[in-house]
Amino acid sequence: MARLTRKELKQDPFLSVYYDDFVEFAEKHHQKIIGVVIVAVLAFLVVTVWKRHERAAELNANALLGTALSTFNAYVGAAPPDALGPEAQTFPSTEDKYKAALQQFSEVIVKYPRQKAAEIALYHIGICQAQLGQQALAIDTLRKAANASDPEFASLSKFALADELARTGHLDEAAQIFRELAAHPVQSVPAATAWLALAAAERASNPAEARQIYQRLTRQAGSDTYLEEAAQQQLDDLPK
Repeated sequence: MARLTRKELKQDPFLSVYYDDFVEFAEKHHQKIIGVVIVAVLAFLVVTVWKRHERAAELNANALLGTALSTFNAYVGAAPPDALGPEAQTFPSTEDKYKAALQQFSEVIVKYPRQKAAEIALYHIGICQAQLGQQALAIDTLRKAANASDPEFASLSKFALADELARTGHLDEAAQIFRELAAHPVQSVPAATAWLALAAAERASNPAEARQIYQRLTRQAGSDTYLEEAAQQQLDDLPK
């Protein structure tokens, strides 16, 4: 359909009424129209700049997190010849490694608190604190990390939290968390993993409960030979 020219619009007896009304409206309200257009353009520019800024922040946060993870997983001690790449990090002790990683993970949170990398960093801070013997700090950090928006890292944090609670004698709370994780499994913390951890926490104070868990896992293992063997091995190691 061909577009009508301005002259044709004015000559058309039907459309000319609307054309005249539009012209009159535009003349009376042109300042407001210009203002609305400017606001719309500014809003578009702000959103575009914000998206670019967020994208840049995400990339920088992920890069910083990658550095911290490399430190976290670095080799401790004198590595065998040719075992590591030329740029691989090594540390003389686990304490040195986790102290360095702790500082780097903390930097991620300070610089990029709104990025997903910060949630991952917070979980690893709790693990570093636990490895450094800072149990109270680790428990506090992992409680916060358990509120992560990502269900995988939320569950990982809860699992680590329950483990630290069990280590420090808070068995009731640890058992409750392990049971919740078993009831709501995710890829990072399958139900069987949570049950095995609960049985390990209970085996000293409640061996009967641990035995029931191992027996149930053995029966339900199905084609999972690793789970069956792990549960059976733990079952065999329990006091008769």
